[in-house]
Amino acid sequence: MAARVGLPQQALLASALARSPSPSPARLPYPPLLRLPTYCRFFSASADAGLQNLRRRLPFAARAMSQRSEAAGSPYAAELAAAKKAVSLAARLCQTVQQEIEQSDVQSKADKSPVTVADYGSQILVSLVLNMEVTTGSFSMVAEEDSEDLRKDGAEEILERITDLVNETLAEDASFNILLSQEGILAAIDSGKSEGGPSGRHWVLDPIDGTKGFLRGGQYAIALALLDEGKVVLGVLGCPNLPLSSINNLNGSSSGDQVGALFSATIGCGAEVQSLDGSPPQKISVCSTDNPVNASFFESYEGAHTMHDLTGSIAEKLGVQAPPVRIDSQAKYGALARGDGAIYLRFPYKGYREKIWDHAAGAIVVTEAGGLVTDASGNDLDFSKGRFLDLDTGIIATNKQLMPSLLKAVQEAIKEKDQVPSPL
Repeated sequence: MAARVGLPQQALLASALARSPSPSPARLPYPPLLRLPTYCRFFSASADAGLQNLRRRLPFAARAMSQRSEAAGSPYAAELAAAKKAVSLAARLCQTVQQEIEQSDVQSKADKSPVTVADYGSQILVSLVLNMEVTTGSFSMVAEEDSEDLRKDGAEEILERITDLVNETLAEDASFNILLSQEGILAAIDSGKSEGGPSGRHWVLDPIDGTKGFLRGGQYAIALALLDEGKVVLGVLGCPNLPLSSINNLNGSSSGDQVGALFSATIGCGAEVQSLDGSPPQKISVCSTDNPVNASFFESYEGAHTMHDLTGSIAEKLGVQAPPVRIDSQAKYGALARGDGAIYLRFPYKGYREKIWDHAAGAIVVTEAGGLVTDASGNDLDFSKGRFLDLDTGIIATNKQLMPSLLKAVQEAIKEKDQVPSPL
């Protein structure tokens, strides 16, 4: 049985590892001690236990090998493989929670937005996998959640629920022979407190992008990206409810039976999609239409996330005939990247500050698929300034052929809206 691990046990386990004989590489394919997070230690009691873990891991190991093949020549190949593994594991926990979510699994944050046990559990698993799998350099992660509410009186039940969910997911996967204590759970969540910035490497995570969609049983995404010296160099989007084939209606569903898409992109290597259960990755590209009449556009399902009257005006100026496809989360970026639609529009109400985790992974998936992602003035998005994006008005994405006419329509629509007197 794996030992439950928390901060007070660090020194004890480190000492035990130092005294324990190393298992034979032929029998245990992964080294017993990788670059470890501060809140846990991996410990294999014997070579026999290692062999049993190997047998349980073989299906996943085969999938991981296929995932590494496409970007094998990239300097970020190891990071991409780890990111895919982390997002896939987090998606498994999220699927479990969404199928049986309880009222007690949902809390309200200070800004009145919802947060669930799955948001926390996803962040914990991603942090753990990245720490265990990426063995070079210091670890820095910019993530949405923190443990403040879980440390308050009255949060004991939800903290216990998160702990159980994480440990059950780890046990089912069997890639890591560890359990986390509640203290370890809190520390893992808080590993995402980095401020990011223009120097060094920083992982950027939204553990569940589209929590309201998640609660509705709709679309959501686990969105993970890597910043290197201020530039997004890889991104992974896990979209458990997105059809693996193209979507064809306003709810983002399809007539096909298979759902669960994993999008990935590495700078200079293109973008791919595969099933969350590990099918071979397939190259994707944005649609090539140059006629707005034949285009369709994505926007947020939630009216609070984008001004539907403004996006409607933009579509009218372009001559778009199709109704908007409204789905939650960065699943829109993935769908756009594989050509399900031609345009993505996001125009939040004034005063809203975009966070880097809401766009970093999706933006590189689209750009590596041949598209363009800019603000309303045509400027590239700058992810190097910390946890927020400083940009002009909104975010748009499309192919290179449509971008000039889209920018023109956007700027005209914004100008007209600004000239309309406020009803107040």
